[in-house]
Amino acid sequence: MPDNLKDYKQKRNFNKTPEPKPAKKSHSKKKLRFVVQHHLARKDHYDFRLELNGTLKSWAVPKGPSYDPSQKRLAIMVEDHPLEYRNFEGIIPKGEYGGGVVMIWDEGYWEALGNPKEDLKKGSIKFILHGKRLKGCWSLIYFKENNWLLIKEKDSINLYSDINQFNTSVKTGRTFDQIEKGIKKIKNSKKNYIVETIKITHPDKLMFNKPKVTKYYVALYYQKVAKRMLPFVENRILSTIVCPDGIKSKCFFKKHFEDNCLGLGKIILSDKDFKKQDYYYILDIVGLIYQVQMNCIEFHVWGSNVNNINYPNILVFDLDPDENLSITKIRQGVKDLKSILDELSLTSFLKTSGNKGYHVVVPTKKLKSWQQCRDFAQNIAKLMEAKWPNLYTSNMAKAKRKGKIYIDWLRNTKQATSVAPYSLRAKENPRVSMPIKWSELDKIKPDDITIDKAIKRLKRKDPWENFWKIDQ
Repeated sequence: MPDNLKDYKQKRNFNKTPEPKPAKKSHSKKKLRFVVQHHLARKDHYDFRLELNGTLKSWAVPKGPSYDPSQKRLAIMVEDHPLEYRNFEGIIPKGEYGGGVVMIWDEGYWEALGNPKEDLKKGSIKFILHGKRLKGCWSLIYFKENNWLLIKEKDSINLYSDINQFNTSVKTGRTFDQIEKGIKKIKNSKKNYIVETIKITHPDKLMFNKPKVTKYYVALYYQKVAKRMLPFVENRILSTIVCPDGIKSKCFFKKHFEDNCLGLGKIILSDKDFKKQDYYYILDIVGLIYQVQMNCIEFHVWGSNVNNINYPNILVFDLDPDENLSITKIRQGVKDLKSILDELSLTSFLKTSGNKGYHVVVPTKKLKSWQQCRDFAQNIAKLMEAKWPNLYTSNMAKAKRKGKIYIDWLRNTKQATSVAPYSLRAKENPRVSMPIKWSELDKIKPDDITIDKAIKRLKRKDPWENFWKIDQ
């Protein structure tokens, strides 16, 4: 690669601009090529490029070339361009160097009249153009700084045509508008991402920044986990965390039904103040993916189904530790809770919270009301508090949990929610509230499972596959 393409590379971000990267080797044919590109940038101009020494020597010509020998056109010498650039036609993004639309206005071969390398150094080079629009003898004459003059020499080819009559590409026959529309159409088609019949708009929008996770990838994640996740989410009243511009923006809880949303159901209930409120729930995978399309990241669910709203069938114990507590003590808390549930002959299941603690979840068919559910969960928390007073508390006050683990039993009251299995958490390096085996407790921390790890774990046997088969 010629060293004189250094300026070309430094001025461009090839992750953003479609302009060609310089090839490792520049292949030159016997005939030297030239190209003129009409460049509709901040200022309309023409780029005049002659192949020489393995690159395209380049000049910006504000008014474009003139067929009239009396018209001396300013030509400002710019950085060399790679040979591949002669085929470039398209859009340089706004904000990038040279942002605007580029059209191949003319192309062909050129012949030097003399020694082109030496003449270029001397500041006066004559040549013959064999293009589709530019023909005959021309000169480039240096006069100061980077400024040259492009002049048509008097010869047998005197066209004296107005260059403005040519408003299409010699390569594709397109106008500027057609180039722009064509490129946008291609971009839009690339972004026409469909997941479960739902079109994901703005699929490249970053929902997470460290690492970068797009909206489309979030939709794909929920599609992959849907088979295992939906039995714990569908037909349960939801609260979701919505982040319209990703987690870097302001996020909010959404609890109420919205019209024109796919795959959702509505249920009207009285709130704590006895006011009628319309809540919503997911019916199927379409509803799950549509919520992602509406920028939902986290899913929190009630402990009962909408068709049996006053009969909870899931108990959730959220072990919320003091921030300074060691992982060893947090894990011991989970083991102590399980030991109590085991003594009561209750089968329990374990998942990471995706945050600081673990969740222990118990399927139940025998608690006949929310009051029974609440009382049972509170009694378990108080029993742990009485048995190990220096380790656990049933009091939610921050001051009461210093050096302890708060056994959050309040998740088991009507209208309370807990984060659903397989839900992402709206935090950087997206973590998952992931079902794990009891044997994995000492191996996996509460925030160990990232989105990518969660997807890989789907290949394993489902640690909660018997959850709904338990009769207790």
